Amino acid sequence: MSVPPGINDILLEFSASYRKQLPEKLAQIDALWEEVRSADVPDKDKVQTLHRMVHSLTGSGATFGLAALSDTARVLEASLKVLGQHREKPSGETLQRIVAQWQAVKASVNQPDAAAPVKTVNLPLQADHASKYVADDSRSIILVEDDPAQARNMALQIGYYGYDVHVLHDISKLKAAVAEVSPSAVVIDVVSPEGGLAGPLGFADLADEIRQGLPAIFISGRGDIEARLQAVRAGGVAYLVKPVDIGVLVDKLDEVVSEKEIEPYKVLIVDDAPSLASFYAYTLQDAGMEARIVTDPFKLLESLSEFNPELILLDMYMPGCSGAELAKVIRQQEAYVSTPIVFLSAETDLEKQLEAMKLGADDFLTKPIQAPHLVASVTARVFRSRILRSFMVKDSLTGLLNHTKIKEQLDFELSRAARQKRPLVFAMVDIDYFKRVNDTYGHPMGDRVIKSLSRLLQQRLRKTDIVGRYGGEEFAVILTDTDGDTAFNVMNEIRMGFEQIRQQGENGEFSVTFSCGLAVFPMFKTAAELGSAADKALYEAKRGGRNRVVLEKG
Repeated sequence: MSVPPGINDILLEFSASYRKQLPEKLAQIDALWEEVRSADVPDKDKVQTLHRMVHSLTGSGATFGLAALSDTARVLEASLKVLGQHREKPSGETLQRIVAQWQAVKASVNQPDAAAPVKTVNLPLQADHASKYVADDSRSIILVEDDPAQARNMALQIGYYGYDVHVLHDISKLKAAVAEVSPSAVVIDVVSPEGGLAGPLGFADLADEIRQGLPAIFISGRGDIEARLQAVRAGGVAYLVKPVDIGVLVDKLDEVVSEKEIEPYKVLIVDDAPSLASFYAYTLQDAGMEARIVTDPFKLLESLSEFNPELILLDMYMPGCSGAELAKVIRQQEAYVSTPIVFLSAETDLEKQLEAMKLGADDFLTKPIQAPHLVASVTARVFRSRILRSFMVKDSLTGLLNHTKIKEQLDFELSRAARQKRPLVFAMVDIDYFKRVNDTYGHPMGDRVIKSLSRLLQQRLRKTDIVGRYGGEEFAVILTDTDGDTAFNVMNEIRMGFEQIRQQGENGEFSVTFSCGLAVFPMFKTAAELGSAADKALYEAKRGGRNRVVLEKG
């Protein structure tokens, strides 16, 4: 989702739109109040509707620069709440008090300060790279290595993991190369023909603002303290002694590059007031998040399934149902039991807030809420949720989804593919002769092989594809919106790349292969059928000689 222009311009635009719509809203409230006022006994449903409409003014007024409107509406809201709790005809004194309060609400719109400019805001960025060097292509790196043979081999090996490697043989050309390539990291040999420690010195010559945002990994045949100190002083984030284990080097690259590849937080906003919902959405988008709006609470489930949010902002009072009721509906679905729910409401009654929290919410933000406060609250909640979720759903060795979660994701993606009438492919991947690797090179080396394949799968597949460790040396991949032939080509390219990767064991280098079985939806319609068909295709790949991909035809 594209980031909107400036949040300050958006806020001013929404404020103007809100003020333009106010007369109609006030007229609707006025008409409904006359119906309630003239009845012998107040109609409970009409009083609740009236209360909700005034409550909306309480929450929205100050957001769009009408603080007096919020203040006067809050007083009226409290009186209407009491009115709704009684079944008898209200006293004349009560009616007069409400009439006076309603007149104050209408008058607040025309107060001299009501048209004052809306305060602009400066929202914090989600990441702290704004003042630093930021790569245009987060998968590009520069390798500075004067030995052509070593440079060629390293570039080839690193390239298998999805990095675009630009090779330099002369450290003096680094500055120009950085300006041209805009890399996400540099890998530099410490020793070069220009001098004993020319690598660190050459990197140190770059401008400070570039070096601060450009991670440098140094490699060298030297492991002495002098060389290491020079690398540290130049700003190096890692130091590897030759012969370089490509798996370790790629691990380091992944660490420094992943900091720039944080997935945007996904927030679902459920609020029946379109102006407020849009303002919240633009506020979050301006801070680098993805936001989707639902103004009809009865369409919530569809949006949950399509968007799969990481946090839900939920209005407390909406027509047809309450936010508390929606929270209970959400919590009754296993997929969203742990999804943070944050209530947004002008409700200041602590008892009401606590009651709402008991029904499944994680936080309660009182309207009107300032933009920086909204961003900070959402960011903190989603950040903690991601950490906790990773412990529950990810495999500890690879960081991939665990067996249980990948099966849940398959059910979820199948449902979405069926609704959208789009194809989907389920792949089972198994490392060939893995026991032999463990027996020959040891279990720690076996773990490195598993990690290297998991890393390759993550880097060579799309972000929309889903990868999990099914168990042991077996992996599962869900390729969304993909047909069988395309999936075959993709997985076969990964297979060929994995075969070329040189694993660095204590007794020398070796290579490993894998076999893969594919099954396609809608040919196989259920998760059980897909799993069985992919497993059958994997068995055919093994029986056919291993190191191959087989597509189950049915």
